[in-house]
Amino acid sequence: MSHISGFTKSEITSWAAKHMNSGSLVVSDGLNCFPGVTKSACEHEAIITTTDSGYDEFKVFKWINTMIGNIKNAIHGTYHAVSENHLPRYLAEFCYRFNRRFQLEEMVNRSLLSG
Repeated sequence: MSHISGFTKSEITSWAAKHMNSGSLVVSDGLNCFPGVTKSACEHEAIITTTDSGYDEFKVFKWINTMIGNIKNAIHGTYHAVSENHLPRYLAEFCYRFNRRFQLEEMVNRSLLSG
């Protein structure tokens, strides 16, 4: 996860060039900025989630929406005030904890070494 200044095609294009491998498949909700990933040699598939399209019954973005909600709640629950200036640090801390959540055997050593 990383902070971007906005959902514009140029911002997504530069983000994809920095963070994605060419040939990756990007699945999005069809927002107009996401086709920008194709300039980084990535493939793009838009899934429009309306009740008319048939995808809504499968709830294709259920877990990503749950994850975003968990991130927001973790940040708001941890910090008294959330500053946009420090948002990259908040996201980095969340990602660090999330990526190590199942490495319980290393938790004590990491705690001792970080202090």
